[in-house]
Amino acid sequence: MSKVLVVVATVMGALTLGGCVSGEQRSSEPPGDTVSFPPPSAPEEAPPEESSEPPANSGVNTAVECTAEDITVTGAADQHPEITLPDNCSAPTKLIVADLAPGTGPEAVEGAAMQANYALTAWSSGEEIETSYPPSGQGPLPIDTVGSGLIEAWNQGLVGMRQGGRRLIVAPPELAYAGSGNELENETLVFVVDAVQVTPA
Repeated sequence: MSKVLVVVATVMGALTLGGCVSGEQRSSEPPGDTVSFPPPSAPEEAPPEESSEPPANSGVNTAVECTAEDITVTGAADQHPEITLPDNCSAPTKLIVADLAPGTGPEAVEGAAMQANYALTAWSSGEEIETSYPPSGQGPLPIDTVGSGLIEAWNQGLVGMRQGGRRLIVAPPELAYAGSGNELENETLVFVVDAVQVTPA
């Protein structure tokens, strides 16, 4: 669950977004790092089409890159979100950070600690591949130091969140697992993060 995105110097038990573990004890590693995702199933054969348009969420370059406004996130802050990716634009090549709900509590400045729930979706498939939200996940991921120790997209993207807030973070491979050997190293990752608790530095 919480092996989500924390590309700590060692690719966390999930964010290696990179960051969590199952069972007895909660992992402090970032999402994506240590999770072993099953290989994609073989696509079903479909009759050839004459359309030259790329398949939905294929990552194929189109004339327009997607923006935060093209991504649909539903569900109340602090509840498991549903993420829907567009099929009429290409995967972003730069970091996207957008507040979906502002939050009113303490601010996660660099050096602060926080507890965060997250859901991770792979751009290429549009499928959720990791979450910390119960019942599937083990609950909030502990982050000891905001601004360091995670994948770069989280190091940058969590700064400035306020407790109670929800944020969208879209990480191109270069700010996630590129070159790490992680099975997500070539993937654009879409995170929705809830700042459950923020402890000032």
